[in-house]
Amino acid sequence: MSATGWSIKLYHAADEVIWAVRLNGLWLGFTLLGGVALGIGPATLAAYTLSRRRNIGESFHIFPAYRAAFKSEFRRGTLLGLPASVAVVLLVGNYLYFASLGVQATIPRLASLGALAVLGVISAYLLPMAVHFDLRTRELLPKASLIALARPASSAVLLFVAISIGYVSARFPVLGILLAGGAWIHLNTWLCLRFFAENEARLHLKGTS
Repeated sequence: MSATGWSIKLYHAADEVIWAVRLNGLWLGFTLLGGVALGIGPATLAAYTLSRRRNIGESFHIFPAYRAAFKSEFRRGTLLGLPASVAVVLLVGNYLYFASLGVQATIPRLASLGALAVLGVISAYLLPMAVHFDLRTRELLPKASLIALARPASSAVLLFVAISIGYVSARFPVLGILLAGGAWIHLNTWLCLRFFAENEARLHLKGTS
C-alpha cells in the first residue's frame, strides 16, 4: 500500500478515536447531569442514536444533536436504562458477596457472572435495536433476547469486544475514563448494524425461497 493510502487510513482511524472520546465525554456528562440513576439511560440511548447516525453516514454537530437526542429519549431511555442498571448493581453485588465467601460459593459466584454476561449480550443487541428499528419499548427485550440466542457467533463477538475494552480499561484507567464508554457504544452500534442487515437479508432469502 502506498504512503498516501496509509496516511488516509491513519487519518480515518484518528478521526474515529476523537469521535469516540467526544461521545464518551458527552455520555459521562449527561449521565451526571441526570444524577446518574436518571441520567444513564437517556444518556446511553442518546449516544447510540448519534452513533447510528454517524455509522449510516449522516453529518451533524455532535453537541446540539446529543442534547436533542437526550431530551427526546429521556422517557424511553429511563424505562430501558433504570431496570438494567438495577439488575447490574444487584448481580455485581451478588458476585462480590459470593467471591468473598471463597471456594464454597464458587457455583453461585459463577452463576452471577453468567447472568451478567447474558444481560450484557442482550443489552448489546437491545440498545442498537432501540435506535435502529421502529419498535415499541415492550417489544425490544423479547426481540433482543431472540436474536442473541439465534446468533451465537455474533453474540460471542460482542462479548469478546466488551471484555477486551473492559480489560484495556482496567489496565489503563485513564484511557478507560476518556474512551471506553464511547468506544464500546460506537463499536457495538457498528457491529449490530451489520448483524441486523445480515439477519434481514437471510430472512428475505428464506421468504423468497
